[in-house]
This record gives sequence, structure tokens and C-alpha cells, in this order.
Amino acid sequence: MTNRDRILSREVIATQIPSGDKATLHAGTTVMIHQTLGGAYTVQTDFGLFRINGTDADALGEQVASTPAAKASAAPGAAPDPEAVWAQLRHVFDPEIPVNIVDLGLVYTMDIEAITDPEPGHRVNVAMTLTAPGCGMGPAIAEDAKSKILLVAGVSDADVRITWEPAWNQSMISEEGKMKLGLI
Repeated sequence: MTNRDRILSREVIATQIPSGDKATLHAGTTVMIHQTLGGAYTVQTDFGLFRINGTDADALGEQVASTPAAKASAAPGAAPDPEAVWAQLRHVFDPEIPVNIVDLGLVYTMDIEAITDPEPGHRVNVAMTLTAPGCGMGPAIAEDAKSKILLVAGVSDADVRITWEPAWNQSMISEEGKMKLGLI
């Protein structure tokens, strides 16, 4: 085995790629780690590609991933820093592409609004898309984005919506993303 091949030491619940379906990978299953980005692992098994959360890294013989940023305390009622939200979104990856969703051009809008219900706070609203309409990973990617946004100081709620308008295309990828993908 190469150093990227692993045998699962325990059962894990993984997300099948690209369907997005949950599946149980049993202890003793051989996997090959393809990608480790954003606190998750993309692995190949005899049954296809799967995404394993970083919280289950120990089953792969890896260290459990720490959160990308600890939620710092904010002054009561202080609005979240928009740059901190964008930084968190740069920790979210499509499990098949080694470029974050911001540099892929998948995040169309991000705004912060003050809310009063159920308690005073701030909600971050994100509209994003996927590289292909048939991608079943959309809900998993959106949930990953939401969980990372909620780590930002001053954020009390987050709404991440997937939209198909306008349709995504490669021209939306940042220069940095294009360099990582070898497109320039």
C-alpha cells in the first residue's frame, strides 16, 4: 500500500460522491485518500468515491481536524466581519475539485443582516451554485458552508441557498483557482 492507502479502523458514515447519499463504510474497508481539504477527506473505495468528515479522521489513522477558526467573542450586538465570513467560505471545497467554492466562483452573493427573532443577532445569507445541476453533493456543500459561517464571531444564523441562475461556467473561476486547476 502507498502512504495514502488506509484501512478503516472503525465504521464511519460517509457521503457518496456525486450522489450525496449517506453510506456506511465498515471497519476493515480499504480506502485511498484522494483529497484532504476543508477538514474533509475524499476517498476511493471499491464502491466509488466518498467524503469522510474530518471528525472521523481517526478512522483513517489521521488526526481529527480542528475547526478552521474558533469563534472569537464579539462585542454584544456587533456585526460579523464580512472578511471573516469570506475566509470561512474559502475553507469549503467541492470534494471532487481541489479549489475552494469562492475561487471556483460558486458563491454569487453574501450579505449580513441584523435579526431580532428569536433573539437579536446577525444572519449571513449566501447564494451559491454548483458546477453541475445534477450534483447530489449540493446539500452537503451548503451545509459545510453554513457550519463554517456559524463559527464567525457575531453570526447567530446562516442561510445558504443553492441557485442555478446564472448558470456557472469556467470564466467565473478566480485567477488563483485557474492556476490551481492548471487552466492558465
